[in-house]
Amino acid sequence: MATRRIIRNLALVGFMGSGKSTVGRLVAQDLEFQFVDTDSLIEEKAGISIAEIFATEGEEAFRQLERGMILELAKKDKLVIATGGGAIMNPENFASLKSHALVICLWANAESIHERTKHQTHRPLLQGEDPLGAIRTMLVEREPVYKQADVIVNTELRSQREVIAQVRHQFEESYEGTSGRAES
Repeated sequence: MATRRIIRNLALVGFMGSGKSTVGRLVAQDLEFQFVDTDSLIEEKAGISIAEIFATEGEEAFRQLERGMILELAKKDKLVIATGGGAIMNPENFASLKSHALVICLWANAESIHERTKHQTHRPLLQGEDPLGAIRTMLVEREPVYKQADVIVNTELRSQREVIAQVRHQFEESYEGTSGRAES
């Protein structure tokens, strides 16, 4: 028999550029929860940008900081958490989030993500010669894990308002005691 989860928080996962921060801020405001972005919290704690952490200490050092931050957030309530795109690739991070939060994956295809991120310079994993190719490769690697989220919301053909309404609806159903897997 499965252990019943107590949903105290909402965690938004998905690829960079899928809308986690934007949607998360607005959903948090609607729910009267605190919005936190794990990347921003890591930058604040480290005193340098994610790009600088990658450049000076490497991705592994960043992932260690990320793991610590996600474990720290498990102790809190009434949060909307926007994670970094690769955060849930670490099984410990995913398990931690699932222990206290409804995990909703915001999904978009590689072309949509590329269109949303192509002018952004703060994303170290997309600074190579072929960012679209990098996005495609990472999506293929990450998709099986993203599909383990409690809910998947496709952000491509929906307005931001529709995405926010769907996320909020899914969370409110779970927060009131039901838990399960849905896809929309």
